[in-house]
Amino acid sequence: MSDGITINEADGVIEIVIDRPAKKNALTGPMYRAMTAALADASARPEIGVVLFRGQGDAFCAGNDLKDFMAGPEGGAAAFDFIRAIAAFDKPLVAAVQGLAVGVGTTMLFHCDLVYVAPDARFVMPFVNLGLVPEAGSSLLAPAIMGHARAAAMLLLGESMDADGADRAGFVTAIVPADDLLAHARAKAAALMAKPPLALATTRRLMKGDPAALTARIEEEARLFRETLSSPEAQEAFAAFFEKRAPVFRRG
Repeated sequence: MSDGITINEADGVIEIVIDRPAKKNALTGPMYRAMTAALADASARPEIGVVLFRGQGDAFCAGNDLKDFMAGPEGGAAAFDFIRAIAAFDKPLVAAVQGLAVGVGTTMLFHCDLVYVAPDARFVMPFVNLGLVPEAGSSLLAPAIMGHARAAAMLLLGESMDADGADRAGFVTAIVPADDLLAHARAKAAALMAKPPLALATTRRLMKGDPAALTARIEEEARLFRETLSSPEAQEAFAAFFEKRAPVFRRG
């Protein structure tokens, strides 16, 4: 469907493959658009029961392609549209995660029902480091799922969390040997397909609860993200990133 995104379909399961391994599966505007379209297609087709996300190569997703993201407003708009789509998606979502999951590569997983990870999985949400604020509802969902202290270490300090830490925090469903990861995730997707669909959908909806608070937080984050993107802090952080130096932030 797009350079960097491959869509596979079998037995009622759509696999969305982030397929840009040379760039650690960093996401561009067209890649976001392709994933959003795939979710819309899956939602509209009754024969599709599950969507499985996976990444090609040694990383799941390195987050936004910063050059693409800074090139103009389209990348940001496409990213927020994808976030809205995955948060509102009405069928089970499964993820198979190996290696790095940075930024949206981590925050999208808060919206997945089953998250299976390889032992080398590493989760990073470096928004504050870039002079930005969290997105995808992660400022609400991270403290709710893993507790305020762990969430603060990730969101305020930008510290990474390894697979064992994510398992202990209740962020992932299970750690699976790398060689078995995809087969395991596919088997769980097939198990979901065998369940009675109405009972499954209703149970999932009940588990997620009232979506109003999450929707409001996603929109608040999006507004603040757009504001901070043009701030002096973000400009310095991005310049330092591209120049491969430590950023210098002024106070007062």
